[in-house]
Amino acid sequence: MIRRLAAEALGTGLLIVAVIGSGIMATNLTDDVALQLLCNAVATGGALVALILIFAPVSGASFNPAVGIVGALLGEVTWKQTALYAIAQTVGGCLGAMTANVMFEHPVVELSTKVRDGSNIYISEVVATVGLLLVIWGTIRANRSNLVPFTVAAWITGAYFFTSSTSLANPAVSIARSLSNSFAGIDPSSVPAFISMQIIGAFVGYFIIRWLFDSETK
Repeated sequence: MIRRLAAEALGTGLLIVAVIGSGIMATNLTDDVALQLLCNAVATGGALVALILIFAPVSGASFNPAVGIVGALLGEVTWKQTALYAIAQTVGGCLGAMTANVMFEHPVVELSTKVRDGSNIYISEVVATVGLLLVIWGTIRANRSNLVPFTVAAWITGAYFFTSSTSLANPAVSIARSLSNSFAGIDPSSVPAFISMQIIGAFVGYFIIRWLFDSETK
């Protein structure tokens, strides 16, 4: 369990390094917001492929408490493991945010001032989370688990552009990104609503997975 928790913390931390670091680098290189978002999305997608591939054999490489919630609801993991994973992911993500800040000569902890609110953004987080969960379990139910790193990366990269929230879809990532006042940041005041929408998305995703995929296997 210690190794698994370490893998989840390290994987989530490195993911956040990629998310925040690429966002800062993009804003340093160009003033074109569309290009900044493209750089951020591509770097995040690329990092996701690599991180899931290397950490999946150790911990499953969910890097996301919402994934853990669905796994627990489906009886695939225990609630205790889900809680421990969520703590490790959040701690790792926060350390990753601080690391990214230091890499680009920002204050170690720099609370974001980027407020993200509005019903459109909240709905986007539900959609992004549900879509992510369907991609994961749909790939697994299709007996193509080896493709999960690529399908997840494809979804997240695309969702950067087709959701108004830019698809955080992850409670641990949402908390971590509040610690960097940069392109990928989120104001701490916006985090509770994002997490609430992500949890709602997890439950919606669970019911769809049970109805759509599990019924196909019976």
